[in-house]
Amino acid sequence: MKLEEILLNLEKTINVLESENISLEDSFKEYQKGMEMIKLCNNTIDKIEKDVQLIMEDGEKIEFE
Repeated sequence: MKLEEILLNLEKTINVLESENISLEDSFKEYQKGMEMIKLCNNTIDKIEKDVQLIMEDGEKIEFE
């Protein structure tokens, strides 16, 4: 999943959590889902940063996935 898609899904999860009509159990599930998406975002950003550092170090172009 692309970073933009992850962030869009995270925004949807936040909107669900902010709704007043959510049960405690559902809010916990949404919270867990949100935390997993945040972890995925961080991992994706870390990978991109490493790729950019490689480009800067040797000047070669690296294809991003």
